[in-house]
Amino acid sequence: MKHRLITIEGNIGAGKTTLTHLLANHFNARMVLEEFADNPFLPKFYENPKQYAFPLELFFMAERYKQLKDLLHTADLFQEVTICDYLFTKCLLFAKVNLPQEEYKLYQKLFDIIHQQITFPDILIYLHAPIERLQANIKKRSRTYEQSIPDAYLQHIQDTYLSYIKQNHITTIFVDASNADFITNPQHVQVILDALEQDLAPGEQHYYTLP
Repeated sequence: MKHRLITIEGNIGAGKTTLTHLLANHFNARMVLEEFADNPFLPKFYENPKQYAFPLELFFMAERYKQLKDLLHTADLFQEVTICDYLFTKCLLFAKVNLPQEEYKLYQKLFDIIHQQITFPDILIYLHAPIERLQANIKKRSRTYEQSIPDAYLQHIQDTYLSYIKQNHITTIFVDASNADFITNPQHVQVILDALEQDLAPGEQHYYTLP
């Protein structure tokens, strides 16, 4: 495996964690998984976004920073590859969507102080799915606080991700996850395994469709 740090990203319900587990098992890699359950502000945010957006995003940033700093800066002789189901810059992208301008400016200052200490991934796998598919996946996993997420919010997140990736020329494997079934269809995982073997120049972006 030519990549030592692989990050999987995508919208809410895109299948990031499922794919992370499968790739980590294939490569005998360490996993870094987002710990949603530890954020006490998440259910409150969906009930009252204006009141709880700022503490929600601060908590997520602090937890992601601690998690990535602890795990990625610790050598593991038996697991040379690390696969993460979030990009640290996700903090700033969600803050841009969720926070009013003045709070976002403050949040960005805090982000700028600490993000330089975080290792950037060798390659990003971005799972792109239409909003209808995201909503179906969200319903299926049955997290109570997620069941009323508006389509417009998911679309805003999607647009923010795509704009960031394209503007910053991140080395990316774009996967059309419209019909993704990573658990029961090994061909879907194989498409991504084959893509990881390709030689992508820095900033290059390749697009893949699952069979």
